[in-house]
Amino acid sequence: MRYSSESGSVNPLLISSILLAVLSAGLAGLSVWAYANYMDQKNNTDAKIAAAVQKAEVAQEEKLEASFVEREKQPYTKFNGPDDLGHVSFDYPKTWSVYIGKVNAGEYEAYLNPGSVPTVTNTQPFATRVVIDGRTYDAVLKTYESLVKNGKLTSVPVTANGFTGVRLDGAFSNQRQGSTVVFKVRDKTLLVSTDSTTFKSDFDNVILKSLDFNP
Repeated sequence: MRYSSESGSVNPLLISSILLAVLSAGLAGLSVWAYANYMDQKNNTDAKIAAAVQKAEVAQEEKLEASFVEREKQPYTKFNGPDDLGHVSFDYPKTWSVYIGKVNAGEYEAYLNPGSVPTVTNTQPFATRVVIDGRTYDAVLKTYESLVKNGKLTSVPVTANGFTGVRLDGAFSNQRQGSTVVFKVRDKTLLVSTDSTTFKSDFDNVILKSLDFNP
């Protein structure tokens, strides 16, 4: 009689079961990793979308506010200087105020600023200042030569509403960083300035474009 020994054989069904279990565990782990990665990406994407939406809303609000501010400036008001000093005139926003600082001995100073005009001092910047200087055109330009030479100011010829002069841009002092346009008015000199780049658009597109005087 013969006896067959199966003590050293491996059950194929057992191997298949083990492999299946290992594969299932691997797939489960992969699924968990993929889900975690998906949730992380989703959360990051949601955060990015929320940030983008907030940024767009802020930009839109700022745009609407800027548009409102610009609409409030119109219709423009007409500035008129003394007849005997060239009758300088130009348009300016109706939301600005004017203060006349000096009218004597053939000289004139006027200051314009949104809302109320601050106290006039040597260091106080203004949206626009108008000065009719009793000195000659060449003498006034000479006072800026050192600032031009050291690079604090740039000087270029300019034509504003048909009137020719010289435009100076840059740092006039620590407090005044803007633009001044210098014109000859008879035997005197007209200086129209803005002391801050904040008002550059109004200065260039409203005041200088409407500037008029008797040369």
